[in-house]
Amino acid sequence: MSKKQIQPENVPAPGGTYSHGIVVGDFVYTAGMGPIDPQTGKVVGDDVATQTRQVLKNLQAVLAAEGLTFDDVVKCTVHLQELYRDFAAYDEVYREHFNEPYPVRTTVGSDLMNMLVEIDLVAYNS
Repeated sequence: MSKKQIQPENVPAPGGTYSHGIVVGDFVYTAGMGPIDPQTGKVVGDDVATQTRQVLKNLQAVLAAEGLTFDDVVKCTVHLQELYRDFAAYDEVYREHFNEPYPVRTTVGSDLMNMLVEIDLVAYNS
């Protein structure tokens, strides 16, 4: 099995020892991405809708590095700091970016420190 690292320059620098994405076979796996502006390195916005848009923008850049879009995504894992409070607003933004058939998705409440949302994806490169 070979792995190929995806580390585009137009996404925030990793905050630890990890890759933005890894290609294995026909699948692309992304790291959990937060609402960080790649230019400033700071969290964007103070509401879950604004933060979700930035997270998806960052993830879109990782996918684009492999010629993929959100239409290629098969699985999403979503962490929300305030699951009950923010789910509806997060889901509204999510629907702006994904088309049917929607990827399978797991959404959980997590302690994200100074962020409201973090998302990672699995995409299929057919």
